[in-house]
Amino acid sequence: MAGKDNKKLVAEITSMDEDFARWYTDIVKKADLIDYSSVKGCMIIRPYGYAIWENIQKILDARFKETGVENVYMPMFIPESLLKKEKDHVEGFAPEVAWVTHGGNERLAERLCVRPTSETLFCEHYANIIKSYRDLPKVYNQWCSVVRWEKTTRPFLRSREFLWQEGHTMHRTAKEAEERTVQMLNVYADFFENDLGIPVVKGRKTDKEKFAGAEATYTVEALMHDGKALQGGTSHNFGNGFAKAFDIQFLDNDNTLKYAYETSWGVSTRIIGGIIMTHGDDSGLVLPPSVAPIQVVVIPVQQHKDGVLEAAEGIADTLKAAGYRVKLDDSDQSPGWKFSEYEMRGVPLRIEIGPRDMAEGKCVIVRRDNREKTFVSLENLTNSVAEGLSNLRDALYEKALNNRNARTFVAKSFDELKDIAEKESGYIKAMWCGELECELKLKEEADVSSRCIPFEGEAVSDTCVCCGKPAKKLVYWGKAY
Repeated sequence: MAGKDNKKLVAEITSMDEDFARWYTDIVKKADLIDYSSVKGCMIIRPYGYAIWENIQKILDARFKETGVENVYMPMFIPESLLKKEKDHVEGFAPEVAWVTHGGNERLAERLCVRPTSETLFCEHYANIIKSYRDLPKVYNQWCSVVRWEKTTRPFLRSREFLWQEGHTMHRTAKEAEERTVQMLNVYADFFENDLGIPVVKGRKTDKEKFAGAEATYTVEALMHDGKALQGGTSHNFGNGFAKAFDIQFLDNDNTLKYAYETSWGVSTRIIGGIIMTHGDDSGLVLPPSVAPIQVVVIPVQQHKDGVLEAAEGIADTLKAAGYRVKLDDSDQSPGWKFSEYEMRGVPLRIEIGPRDMAEGKCVIVRRDNREKTFVSLENLTNSVAEGLSNLRDALYEKALNNRNARTFVAKSFDELKDIAEKESGYIKAMWCGELECELKLKEEADVSSRCIPFEGEAVSDTCVCCGKPAKKLVYWGKAY
C-alpha cells in the first residue's frame, strides 16, 4: 500500500498490482523469511519466518490438546510394502514420493519412502496397540516435516520439504470419527478467522479433489488478495478402509471383533504464504498480532537527547511485563529507516517517543495496516496497545472479507462461468450435477477447479452450470495456489 505521498516506502518490493508473483517473492526474501538452499525446491526458513511458524504451532498445539490430542513422533521412512497396503492411498502419492535405495554403500533389500504423509505408519502402530474398545479413541498428532517431490515450487506455498502437523485418530464408531473430523475442521476455521484475520469457506471436497484413501475430505478455503484460492487446512474421514487394510480390529463390549474408524487432519507452513497474500501490501508484510514475532516495536526519536532512550526502555519493559512480544530498536539507524524496516517486517504496532512526547507524558502509536497515528498517555499505554492490536486484527479480517465479497461471483450457465473466469479473479458460485465429466470439463475449458461444496448450502439455479441437467450441489469454483 502506498503512503499518503503516493510513494512506496520500500522501493525494492515490486508492486502487487504490477506483478503479484514477483511481489510475493520480494517479500519473503526482503523480510528475511526464507533463503534458497542448494537442494532444488527446498527452502531455508530463517529465524523471523520460523518464529511465525512457532507462534502458529503454539496456538494450534494448545487448541488440539484442549480436545484431548496427544503428540507423538513417527519415523521418517516408510517401507515400500507398508506404503502399498492401501491401494488408493499409494496411487494418490506415487508421483510425489522420494525413495531411499541405499544405506551407506549397500543397496537396501526394500526401498524406503521418505514420508509424504504418515497414515500407514500410524495404522501399523495402531494395529499393534488397539485390542479392545477400552483402547479407543486414540487421538494422536505429530509435528514434523514431509517430502513431496513437487515439479513447480514456491516458498511456503509449495516446496519439496515442508513443515506441518498431521493428526491421526482412531474411533470406536463411524459417528465418533465423523464428529472428530468436523471438530478439527472447526478448530482450523476458528484459528484462521479469529487469530489470523482470514475469512474462510468451510465445505466438503468433491470426490476428485478429496484426499487419497479418504471417504470424505473437508476443507477451509481462503481467498488471497489476487483472487486465487488457498486451501488452508483439511480434515479427512477415512471410514474403516485403512483399518481393514491394516487389520486394526478391537473387541467391542458386545464381545464381537470390529474395525476401528479413522480420521486425519493437517495444516502446514503454507499458512505463512496465506498470511502474506491475504494481508500484505506494497511495503511488505502485515502480520496478525497473534503470530507476529514482534507485536510492538519501540523506536526512540532523537535518542541522543537526555532521557529519551531511558523512556523507550521503560515502555519496552512495561509492555514485556504485560506479556507482549516487544523489540526496542536503539541502533544508530535513522528513525525513518527503522519505520520502513519494521513496516516491511509487518510489525503490528510501532511506538515512537521523543523529547516533546516525554515532556507531555505521552507517546505515539502507529498501526501497521493503515499507518494511523494515535497519541496516548504513558499511564494508559498497556490498555492502548491492547486496543490497538485488537482493532488491527478486526480491520485485517474486515478488509479480507470485503475483498472476498467483491471477488465472489455467481454463474448460471457455462458461457457465463467462462466469461467470469476469463475477466475476473475470485470465487464463482455455480450449481453442479455431481458428475466427474462436468468437473473435468470446467477445468479443461474454463481453467477452474472445484474448491469446495460449502456446508451452508444454497441454490443459485436448478440446473448444472456445465451440462444443464438437474443440479445436486452448489460449488465454489476458482483458480488456486
